[in-house]
Amino acid sequence: MAAKSQPNASKTKSPASVTNGRAVSQGQWGRAWEVDSFSLASVIFLLLFAPVIVYYFIMACDQYSCALTAPVVDIATGRARLADIWAKTPPVTKKAAQLYALWVTFQVLLYTWLPDFCHKFVPGYVGGVQEGAVTPAGAVNKYEINGLQAWLITHLLWFTGAHLLSWFPPTIIFDNWIPLLWCANILGYAVSTFVMIKGYFFPTNAKDCKFTGNFFYNYMMGIELNPRIGKWFDFKLFFNGRPGIVAWTLINLSFAAKQQELYGQVTNSMILVNVLQAIYVLDFFWNETWYLKTMDICHDHFGWYLGWGDCVWLPYLYTLQGLYLVYHPVQLSAAHATGVLLLGLLGYYIFRMANHQKDLFRRTDGRCLIWGGKPRAIECTYTSADGQKHHSKLLVSGFWGMARHFNYTGDLMGSLAYCLACGGGHLLPYFYAVYMAVLLIHRCLRDEHRCASKYGKDWERYTAAVPYRLLPGIF
Repeated sequence: MAAKSQPNASKTKSPASVTNGRAVSQGQWGRAWEVDSFSLASVIFLLLFAPVIVYYFIMACDQYSCALTAPVVDIATGRARLADIWAKTPPVTKKAAQLYALWVTFQVLLYTWLPDFCHKFVPGYVGGVQEGAVTPAGAVNKYEINGLQAWLITHLLWFTGAHLLSWFPPTIIFDNWIPLLWCANILGYAVSTFVMIKGYFFPTNAKDCKFTGNFFYNYMMGIELNPRIGKWFDFKLFFNGRPGIVAWTLINLSFAAKQQELYGQVTNSMILVNVLQAIYVLDFFWNETWYLKTMDICHDHFGWYLGWGDCVWLPYLYTLQGLYLVYHPVQLSAAHATGVLLLGLLGYYIFRMANHQKDLFRRTDGRCLIWGGKPRAIECTYTSADGQKHHSKLLVSGFWGMARHFNYTGDLMGSLAYCLACGGGHLLPYFYAVYMAVLLIHRCLRDEHRCASKYGKDWERYTAAVPYRLLPGIF
C-alpha cells in the first residue's frame, strides 16, 4: 500500500487544481470530497479483507510451506477448519511486543531528535531541513530529512549487536514474525484511529482537511493532508519511510540468516532479493527530499490506507520473496541469476533516470540537456482558485517522450525481477508483481484524471504528443 510515486506532472506554483481559465472543484486535489457507491464499496472491501489477505499469505507460509491454494483446498475438502488453522497461529508474545515497542521508539527518536549530519559530508546527498510542496491551503511544510542517516545507524547497530557482540540472533525477526504481525496491526489501527480523531478535533491545518459524510471513507482515506505533532513529527513522512522501509532490508537480512541456519548456505536467489531490494530502499532514502514532491506527500491524505498500510502491508507483503526462500531455497543457474540481476538493474536504471530527467527539467526550467539535446515540452496554462493564471511545462523528451509514466515501467521491471529470483515453483512470491501492476496502473489513471481537470485542452495536446502511459506501442 505504499510505493514510491512520481512528482506532480507540472512545475506547480499554486495550491489549487484547475482547468484552463476556470477554477475546479477542490476534489481534484487529494482525495474526494464526496463518496460514490463504487468508492465506498472499495473502501469497505479493503478495510475488511486487506488484513485477512496479509494473514492468509503469512499463515500459508507458516503452516503450508507457502502453498497459496492449500489452505482453501483443506477447508473445502474438510481436512481442516478455520478454527484449526487459527489455533496453530502463534499469538502475540511479550517478547515480540517488547521488540516492536523498542523498534518503533528507536525510529521515532532517530526521526525527531537527531538532526541530519549525512548531508554535511556525503557528496551529492540532500538532507537536513527541506521544504515540501505548497498545500491546497497555501502552507509550505518544513521537514527534517534524515532517513539515510536513520537507515545507516540502524543497520550499523544491527550488525554490531547480532554479529559482533551476539546480543541477539540475526534470525530474531523471522523467529518472531507472526507475533510481530499482531504488534504491527495494533500500531497501524492505533495511529489510524488517532489521526482521524485529531482531524476532527485538533487538526494541524484545518484548511487542508477533507470531510465526507461517510465514516468509513474518512477513516480509510484520511482527513488531514499532513497531520503533525509539534514542529517536526510529520505522521505521513515518518510512517511512509520509518518504520516500514528501514525495516525492509533488516527483514530480508533476517530471512537470509534463517536460510543459513536451516540449510548451511545462503542461496544466490536470496542474495539477489537482498541486493535488488536494498538498492530500492537506499534509493528511497537517498532521494527522500525528492519524495516530498510525490503524489504520496502532495495529494494523499493520511488515514488507514497509509497508517495501517505502512505498518503492516508494506513490511509483510513487500518481503514475501525473502520469506518464501526461507521455506523453499532456490539456487538459480548462472544464466537465470544473471538475467534476473540485469532485469532488476535495468528496471532501476529506467526508474531512477526517468525521475532524474523530470527533476532536472524542473530545477533548470528546461535549460538543460536530456539525451544530449534540448528538451521538448508542452506549454500549459491553468488558473488557480484565486483567479491568477499560471504557466507550466510538461516534458516530452527522454523517457518522458516514450510514455507518460515511464518511471513506473522501470519500477514494474524491478518488481518482476524480485519475483523471478524465486523460480517458478509457487505463485506466492509473484503476488508483489501483480499488486504493483494494479497499484501503479491505478496511480496512472488517478494522476491523469487530476491533470486532465487541471490543464484541460493543454493536457489533450500532451497526451497526443505522448500517447502511451506505460508501455510504448501497447498501453
